[in-house]
Amino acid sequence: MRRLIVLSACAMLALPSPAHAGDKGWATASDIGRDGLVVVALGLPAVEGDWSGAKQAAFSLGATALVTTALKEGISEERPDGSNNKSFPSGHTSVSFAAAATLHKRQGWEVGVPAYVVATFVGVARVKADKHFVHDVVVGAVIGEAAGWLLTSRKNEKVRWLPWGDAHGGGVDVAIHF
Repeated sequence: MRRLIVLSACAMLALPSPAHAGDKGWATASDIGRDGLVVVALGLPAVEGDWSGAKQAAFSLGATALVTTALKEGISEERPDGSNNKSFPSGHTSVSFAAAATLHKRQGWEVGVPAYVVATFVGVARVKADKHFVHDVVVGAVIGEAAGWLLTSRKNEKVRWLPWGDAHGGGVDVAIHF
């Protein structure tokens, strides 16, 4: 049942893909991707009766929104399209990665990987929509990933994996408990 819900949600998120769209199409696609991830991050645990997971997802998303908003207010950076001075960091990307990290940590890699694909699409779409610079999206992803990872506990302790990166490269650490 869980896989059917996730696959259905990912399929719905992929439908509005703006293959030849202009800035507005990319912006709309990023809205749909972000909103879809939030719905799945909050809804999947609720459907499963995992109220602790739903609370953790809400806390992760809320903390991400607070940090992102504080940075947007404190750092005045004009958007690439010139619409306002709230470019840094990307809120769409931070919330999307918080949802993806929460889903990954709580539900496992089977749900986490598709969620990260959608979150990455959201970040790319924000740059394509001319709403953010690449560094806005990267910082947004780091904020969301940190909040999702730090504020969510595992439901299954048997398999753990943690993406990592530094100035010289990156990778994934995997631990399996038998």
